[in-house]
Amino acid sequence: MVTDLCRLTLVYPPASEPPLVAALLAIDPPMPGFTTWRGAGHGTGFEHASHAERVTGQVRRSLLTSILPRSHADQVLERIRLDAPVPHLTYWIEPVLAAGRLT
Repeated sequence: MVTDLCRLTLVYPPASEPPLVAALLAIDPPMPGFTTWRGAGHGTGFEHASHAERVTGQVRRSLLTSILPRSHADQVLERIRLDAPVPHLTYWIEPVLAAGRLT
């Protein structure tokens, strides 16, 4: 099955979630939906971490994923850049081979 779907993943500071979600809900054409959850970042690049995060060796992060057409993913990133710039936002786009619902 050939598909132009992709998974867009955003990783960002938790405090940025309310304006980010508001901007995503206002996008036209609408996003097909997305899921958010909490995570922790590990590794290097802790220059913007709080003291507590430096002690524990992890930074709090929120994640958001959505399955959408590849062309729409670029539009979503552009809307974020213009309408809800998020400091320290990281993203990636992955191809989706198949997606659907099982009932």
